[in-house]
Amino acid sequence: MPISATTSLKLDSELKARVLRLAEARRRSAHWIMHEAVEQYVNREEKHEQFRQEALTAWNDYQATGLHATAEEADAWLAKLGAGEVAEAPECHL
Repeated sequence: MPISATTSLKLDSELKARVLRLAEARRRSAHWIMHEAVEQYVNREEKHEQFRQEALTAWNDYQATGLHATAEEADAWLAKLGAGEVAEAPECHL
């Protein structure tokens, strides 16, 4: 089980009131609402950063090798997958 640490968070009065109203409507504590919000934000941003890093890696690989698949090839492959077909990814070429 992770060890908890107390963290201070300054909210303007309007945002604090919104959190309190939401907590009351959801029958949760304001702490739970804020913890959930931070956790969802961090999860979303970590996924975004992972996607960004993968895109940079792909771009660097393309610049180094010139290997690629065209948009048409990728679209055709994705259409097959979307239709439930088992399909190999298009082969990269120069």
